Parts: sequence; structure tokens; C-alpha cells
Amino acid sequence: MRAVLVGEAMLELSRDGSGQGPSGWRLGYGGDTLNTAIHLARGGIDTAYLTALGTDPFSADLRAQWAAEGLDTGLVLADPQRNPGLYAITTDDVGERSFTYWRGESAARHLFDCAGIGAALETAADADLLAFSLISLAVLPQRGREALLALAGTVRARGGLVAFDGNYRPRLWPNPAVARAMRDAAIAVAHIGLPTLEDETMLSGKTDAAAVAAHWQGLGCAETVVKLGAQGCLLPGGETVAPERVLAPVDTSGAGDAFNAGYLGARLRGQAPALAAREGHALAGWTIMRRGAIPPRED
Repeated sequence: MRAVLVGEAMLELSRDGSGQGPSGWRLGYGGDTLNTAIHLARGGIDTAYLTALGTDPFSADLRAQWAAEGLDTGLVLADPQRNPGLYAITTDDVGERSFTYWRGESAARHLFDCAGIGAALETAADADLLAFSLISLAVLPQRGREALLALAGTVRARGGLVAFDGNYRPRLWPNPAVARAMRDAAIAVAHIGLPTLEDETMLSGKTDAAAVAAHWQGLGCAETVVKLGAQGCLLPGGETVAPERVLAPVDTSGAGDAFNAGYLGARLRGQAPALAAREGHALAGWTIMRRGAIPPRED
């Protein structure tokens, strides 16, 4: 099976636990769909990432690190005028994270203007799974958003699966109404929906997971899995699957992205949704007990 994920990848600053001064920061990388893509590649799924980076040394290093993880970087396009974005993670005493961003002119925002985008889209259209998020849409101009939704429609028409994560970041949108419209347009072209109840409450006021699932399914996304944080997830049939145990997280960065990878990877391997959800919880649990959105791989 071949997976293609689309979105924005950035340089990541996170605390490494060695102190609070300048030496206490670790430089890595992250981004919601990138995190999912790396986990899928680590799990043995043939995975490519469609994005844009610059031609600077940081961009070259990112490409090399992703390739070392097993990620296909053939769809990572180059924008010689721009660089990758940057964000820093800070966490409180219970591991809840907050982010500070420097991403206003990142190369990924101009993905659909890059040289080679036509060939990249033709390659991506043949994917068995195409996955993107509301952040993937948020960072693009309107023309890019329409192009990404058109790509999803093409993948679906050719028989591939489309997965969409309604990852809502209010600062990336002019107002909630625009975000809701783009979310609903993406839901309508997706087979697998991966909303988070907390995001849906911020965006539309819905506080009930069943109501969120009904909205997504009503727009045509039959396999909607509502993520409930530590309580687990609500499956399409109404079953709630909880994690095996409650953890005291070190850093919750990337938890939802890891769940997505565990779930999607299991579904690509033919597992039922309930078993896929358990794989998602296990990978998310591993991630939140380590620092950074993509902790280093372990034996």
C-alpha cells in the first residue's frame, strides 16, 4: 500500500530535559501530517510526504533526516525564495503543551506554486491513501486549498482512500466561519474522518462526540473516529475504545498525529476499526511519554 500525506513541516524547538537555559532546547522537526507520515514510515508503510521546503541548509538537513526515517522525499518540492517555518513547544507540569510559531512565509504555504507541482500531483493521485488536515488547508491560499481538495477528489475517484483530520488552530484562520466551510468541504471528499472533540467544540460548539460523528457522517465521511483524548475514541458504530491504561504524560505534542498513524496503518493492513483504534492508542501512548512531537525511534 502506498500512502501520501500533504501538509506543512517545520523546524521544532523542544525542551530536552537538560535545563531551562538556551542549552535546554533540542532542534528537531514536526508538523501534524508530517508526524503521522513519519510514524507510518516507521511502521513499514510505503509513505511519501508532499510539501515544500527551501534550498537552505536546514531544509537539506530535514530532507536527509526524513529519508533516514524511511520517508519517501520525492514529493518534497523546493522553493528557492523561502525557508521552512519554525515552532517551539513549551509544556506545563502535567505535560500539556503550547506552541509559539514563526511560519508566516514558510515554503509550504506556496507549495502549489513550486516547480514540479504538476508531476507531484500526478504521482500523489495514484496513492492508495491520501491524508491531510485542516492545518494543511489553513496554511494555503485559496487557490492551493482548492487544488488540494481537487487532488483528494481525484484519489477518491480512482478508488483510493482519503483521510482527513479536522485539526483546528484558530490563529491560522480569519474567522471560524471560513474554517468551518473548508472543514466541511474536506469532510465531503473523505472516507476516513479523524476529528478531535476539543477542536470541534472550539470550531462549532458541539460538545457531544455523537453529534460530531453525525455531522461528519452526514457529509459523506462514513468512517468517522472522534478522538476524545485520555478517554479514547468513538468509533463509527458508536463503540468507545479507551486506552489500555491512563498515563501521566511527559509531553502531549503529536499525540493525535500518532493515533492517526496507528489507526490508518492498521486499516491499510486490513484490521477492523476497533483493533486499529487500539493500535492508535498504543502509539499515542508511546509518544506522550517522550519529549517532542516525533520522539527518536527506539529499539
